[in-house]
Amino acid sequence: MKINMVKAAALGGVLAMSATASYAAADQESYQLSSHILDISTGKPAPNVNVKLMMQDGGKWKVLNEQKTDNNGRIGNFLPNADNADHKGTYKLLFETKPYFMNQGLETFYPYVEVNFNIEDNNHYHVPITLSAYGYSTYRGS
Repeated sequence: MKINMVKAAALGGVLAMSATASYAAADQESYQLSSHILDISTGKPAPNVNVKLMMQDGGKWKVLNEQKTDNNGRIGNFLPNADNADHKGTYKLLFETKPYFMNQGLETFYPYVEVNFNIEDNNHYHVPITLSAYGYSTYRGS
């Protein structure tokens, strides 16, 4: 009985991962940029974090979009791929982390996290962060 429960749990995980991957692939066709936040102090996604997408324009930053992460800590719909849009340029994602930690009763050293990056082609860009109250990291995801 125990082995069957383990197999069922593993299969459920595979199905959930497949559904998530399919959902992500569909978003990648419609949108060029996505992000997510993983809170490494809890091992869980960071929901309800305000994230601003900005683009550098003539030496100044212009806000293009502002959204909150979903229950899975994700935003999958930045920069729509409509009408062969050319999104080449320098961008910034500004993650407003202080309210997230305040809602958990925690102090944070970083009131926000800023990630600057270049979009140089028509490929999909995934720019996530891993986060704790006293540190963060980023990388180019897929």
